[in-house]
Parts: sequence; structure tokens; C-alpha cells
Amino acid sequence: MNLDSGFELRPAVPADAARIAVWMSQPHIQRWWQQDWSVERWASEISGQAAGEHSVPCIAAVDDDDFGYVELYRVRLDRLAEYYSYDENDWGVHVAIGDGTRVGRGLGRQLLRALADAVLQADPACRRVVAEPDIENTPSIRAFGAAGFVQHGELQLPDKTAVLMVRTRTLEA
Repeated sequence: MNLDSGFELRPAVPADAARIAVWMSQPHIQRWWQQDWSVERWASEISGQAAGEHSVPCIAAVDDDDFGYVELYRVRLDRLAEYYSYDENDWGVHVAIGDGTRVGRGLGRQLLRALADAVLQADPACRRVVAEPDIENTPSIRAFGAAGFVQHGELQLPDKTAVLMVRTRTLEA
């Protein structure tokens, strides 16, 4: 799927597990995701997600260069649904910029804006795209804010205190 700003998103496949495992072991990702798993576990995770209805694991690219991992998920099927008043058609997003040379250059906010725009365009019933970064993950919270997401309070999740970030459909999206 082609997104705005030259981004491409494709479904992850088990063959991507080695790259994802390397990305997830990077300190700037491992701290927040805590999924520095083996290649085999990532292959299994990708297969499991692809076989279900809850989430879609994806690889993000720009200029034909894979740089990140994305999960798009239906909030109503996620544990997050227990922690805020969700709409039936809310989508959630998790993003990890795996290529460390691309971190801190505005790529995350550009990708987040393009992702939210694409989800809202693809699903007319969806009014909100949400995320729940750790309250201490200031770079992530700033990137979501710069991409048009608004803070809607804190959530106490089992593994973290999160900020609920919400991108609401506008007339343009």
C-alpha cells in the first residue's frame, strides 16, 4: 500500500522475522516494546497475527528502503479496549523505527500522519486512530502530537502508564 509522503506499507511475512528481530533488539526500541525475541519467535508472531483478525503486522519503507515495523490493530479486539471508551471501529497503531540512522529526523511523525490518513481513508466507519505510548517515551509522544494526535489522558496498563493519543477524523481525512 502506498501512503502519502512516499511511504510504502506491506504486510510482514515470516521471512521478515530476522530483520524485525534485529530492529527489536535496538536499545531505542527494546526499552519500549520489550520484544527483543528470537527470529523463530518473531516468525511465529507474524504468522499468528496474519492468521487472525486482531492486528496486521507490516513493514514500512521509504524510497524502497525498509526502515520500520508497524502493527495496525482493531481496538475492540485488543486489551486496550478494557482501558478507555473505544468506538467499535477505532484502529490502533504501534510503530518502531528500526533503522537507527533514521531516528530523530522527523520520519516517525511523517509516517504516523500518513498511516492515520490512510486508515481513515480506507475505513469510512473509523472515526479515530489511537496509540498508547509509554508516558516516559517523550520522543514518541512528540511524534504522535506532530502527526495530529491529541493526548486524551493517561491509562494504567498492566506493563506501563501510557498516554492515550487520538487522531480524530477531520473533514479532510
